[in-house]
Amino acid sequence: MAADAEVLIDRRRLRRKLSLWRVLGIGGLIVAVGAIGYRARAGSELFGLSAAPSQIARISIGGFIAGSESTSNLIKRVGEASAVKGVVVSISSPGGTTTGSEELYRNLRTLAEKKPIVAFVDGTAASGAYITAIAADHIVARETSLVGSIGVLFQYPEVSGLLDKVGVKMESIKSSPLKAEPSGFTPTSPEAKAALAAVVSDTYGWFKELVAERRHMSADELAKVADGRVFSGRQSVPLKLVDELGAERQAVAWLEKEKGVAKDLPVKDWKPTSASGFKLWSALGSSAALVGLDDLAGRLRAIGSEAESYVGGGLLVLWRPAP
Repeated sequence: MAADAEVLIDRRRLRRKLSLWRVLGIGGLIVAVGAIGYRARAGSELFGLSAAPSQIARISIGGFIAGSESTSNLIKRVGEASAVKGVVVSISSPGGTTTGSEELYRNLRTLAEKKPIVAFVDGTAASGAYITAIAADHIVARETSLVGSIGVLFQYPEVSGLLDKVGVKMESIKSSPLKAEPSGFTPTSPEAKAALAAVVSDTYGWFKELVAERRHMSADELAKVADGRVFSGRQSVPLKLVDELGAERQAVAWLEKEKGVAKDLPVKDWKPTSASGFKLWSALGSSAALVGLDDLAGRLRAIGSEAESYVGGGLLVLWRPAP
């Protein structure tokens, strides 16, 4: 009986080892196939053998603009794709941060050195999103689109009155009076307000200079549109904020007529791809699930998720108003 038990144990150990090697083998195969596919696609672009037919790329910019590595990489990929003959930047955004908007503008201007770009305001191109629009050499907007909002905003809460009512007082020790201002826990001093106003004014000047340069506006023309308001598409044409009213087909027609892009090319959506470097764990987890090792599959996927979350961490050196 003891011998039979030992044989049974040995068989179980062997089965576990075989299962583990199956998981590793299938996972390795998945990774290898993915790597071969990636290299084949990269190689075709490198040698000018496009894996896709000629097309116009559509890059959609929507929501809050805050700077995005995935969007930057997307714009770079579009610039390197030999199949892309022109680009439509489709915009529907209220704007975002100044740095995020500047980054997007610079990336699009770099792309414009390689591909002709036209902007299409599908809904709203306000503030930072208008900075995105002027990165293109031609802007098309719908008649009822909202355009403009040329200006800079800095907002923060001031809750000292509320804290007084509940009997809470915030103490702070600062190296200088303007450090960490505004705090929101105490009334903002005139000196702090003046310092913040200077930052807003400087950035506002940068914004106006950009608009004047890209839209070829005189000082008087700029003054009419740079007071922070938005304009409809119909209002925007005579104000030189946009060039033409219409839909995406008018934007494509401009590429064909003015930039020599071939007619009737398909317009294809280009979207950001995941930048995660921990897909191997997910692949191994899927492999384990295929051979029935559900518990191991869950553990492998959990390891990948945990490792990915740690990569996003790190020390921060930044200034921001206290919440």
